[in-house]
Amino acid sequence: MGHPSPPELLVLHGVRVAGFVDTEALAMRLMLAPDLVAELLLDAQARGWISRHSFADTTGWAITDAGRAHDEATLAAELDAHGIRALAEQTHVRFLPLNARFLTAMTDWQLRPQPGDRLAANDHTDWRWDERVLRTLGHVGARLGELMQPLADALPRFEGYAVRYRFALGRVDRGEREWVDGVGRDSCHTVWMQLHEDLIATLGIDRG
Repeated sequence: MGHPSPPELLVLHGVRVAGFVDTEALAMRLMLAPDLVAELLLDAQARGWISRHSFADTTGWAITDAGRAHDEATLAAELDAHGIRALAEQTHVRFLPLNARFLTAMTDWQLRPQPGDRLAANDHTDWRWDERVLRTLGHVGARLGELMQPLADALPRFEGYAVRYRFALGRVDRGEREWVDGVGRDSCHTVWMQLHEDLIATLGIDRG
């Protein structure tokens, strides 16, 4: 049986993983009542753990340095309290080679070297090139569910990444290619980067 994380942890950590998120989107992602999420966000803001920002017509929350430190301390305590640090570390080790394949595929999606220009943008006119990339993304997605399931069984907050990734790939298969790496949506790239952030935050690892 898994160990559900308390709402206070989920909300603060959810802001960190998302990078920048509004209240409604966070509540939907965490499947928590919007009123509860709004209350917990205001409490975190009062403690200096998150701050509210506006960009153009978008307003949302971002974690502060103090919030990042508190988040990592809380996540470490959660791992140790349930005796699953070793499982999280093993999952991260197994994730790294899969992450390398994913990053290579993302680079190939965005760039297609040409004679005299190794950094030429991929104009997506070479369907063989793009199909090879999409096959790689599919293989990576198939491995992701198997890789994450033991950790998700122990810590339910890790559930959903593989499902969200498959959903994005489904949109790509229907011809919506912006779901590969588009921003402002749950694209393959967005989901993958959030999972990576979740893993390294959980283990207190510096991304650099």
